[in-house]
Amino acid sequence: MKLLIMLLVQRRHIGKERIRELLYPGQTDEAFNRMFERDKDDLRALGVPVDVSSTDAFFEDEIGYRIKPDDLQLPEIDLNADEAAVIGLATKVWEHARLAEATSEAMTKLVATGAEVDLGALDLVSPRLSADEPAFDVLWESALDRTSVEFEYGRPGDQPRTRHLQPWGIVRYSGRWYVVGFDTDRQDERVFRLSRIVGEPRRTGRPGGFEVPQGIDLGDVARRLDQPSVQEPAVVLARKGSGYGLRRVASSAETGVEGPDGSYDWDRLHLTHAGPESAGDLLAYGEDVYVESPVALRDEVIARVEAFLESIGESR
Repeated sequence: MKLLIMLLVQRRHIGKERIRELLYPGQTDEAFNRMFERDKDDLRALGVPVDVSSTDAFFEDEIGYRIKPDDLQLPEIDLNADEAAVIGLATKVWEHARLAEATSEAMTKLVATGAEVDLGALDLVSPRLSADEPAFDVLWESALDRTSVEFEYGRPGDQPRTRHLQPWGIVRYSGRWYVVGFDTDRQDERVFRLSRIVGEPRRTGRPGGFEVPQGIDLGDVARRLDQPSVQEPAVVLARKGSGYGLRRVASSAETGVEGPDGSYDWDRLHLTHAGPESAGDLLAYGEDVYVESPVALRDEVIARVEAFLESIGESR
């Protein structure tokens, strides 16, 4: 990002040694050349045209670099209404502290050296979509360089547990940010909501420590793994005088039904959006709520209770 900003705001081509002095100080010749070529290749892979030309009219061997704003801008594109709506959302990028930090640092170095810069060119990389989850930075960077992470993860009503993940990428689905990857504890692909990660994830591996499956569709994985928890209906029994949160969202209710204790002091509530993901919310009501269906939701509630009792036994 610093290289992008530096080359984008230049009114003239800037020499390689000058770039090294400003952005790669203290690097050996070998390290600098490797890092510089890598960063240029990354920019070009993203479709950013890095222009190469002579910095001196009399000495053609003095090569400089620049990104011309006109070349970076997209040409006029004809889109139908649906396509335009999707592109409108996609182009909102994220309001990112790291982006602001990179911009500030690059601009400070340029201005300090008296470089002639075009601040208006920064509009091309202006961020607009919020990504203020505390876990976003570490997971995003770990997905980019393929570094394993661990973090504390908890659903509502649950004690957070340590999870170990090889992050494949971050995706926004149904208005929330998720990290998709391979859970090394469960030996299967998993999706985790960033808002449920407690604290900041920790990088536990080395860059390049795993491979992302070829052709993986992160959005498809998120939809597939998250879908049952948000669309499957459920039927629960709530003791009279309890479960008010469930009653507010229930589509219908039957009063005076027989409960698990044999009494008729229970109401049957029909919920339209519930599933295994809702187990933590239901556990908050304790013995005043009983799950009739689906079986997967009831099993998840039982499994969490058993896990809790087991953890209490281990701590004694």
